[in-house]
Amino acid sequence: MDMQVIEQDNATVIVPTLRRLDAAVAPAFKQDVVARVQAGATRLVVDLEQVEFVDSSGLGALVSILKSLGGRGAVAVCNVKGPVLNLFKLTRMDKVFTIAGTRAEAVARLGA
Repeated sequence: MDMQVIEQDNATVIVPTLRRLDAAVAPAFKQDVVARVQAGATRLVVDLEQVEFVDSSGLGALVSILKSLGGRGAVAVCNVKGPVLNLFKLTRMDKVFTIAGTRAEAVARLGA
C-alpha cells in the first residue's frame, strides 16, 4: 500500500499517497493500518489530502480501522475535500469520525 506513516505528538499519522481509496487498494490499506493498531498505535490521523475519491470499500476500511481500536483509541480524518467530504456527509460518517481541516488540528482534537 502506498502510504507514509509519520509519528506526530503521540499520534500516528497515515498519509495515503494515492488518488483513490477504492476496492483495488482498500484491503491492503486496512491490513497495513490494522497491523499498526495491533502493534500499539491508538491515536490515528488519516490525512486524505492526496485522496480525490473514496468508494464504499475505502470507507469500509476506515470503519474497520476504527473498530480494530476496540474503544482503546480514536481516529481523526483530515484534509478531506470535495467528493470525499460529500461521501462522509452522505453516509453520516462525519458523525462517526472526527473530521479536521488540518493535520495539526486533527492531532490536537485526538487529545493527549
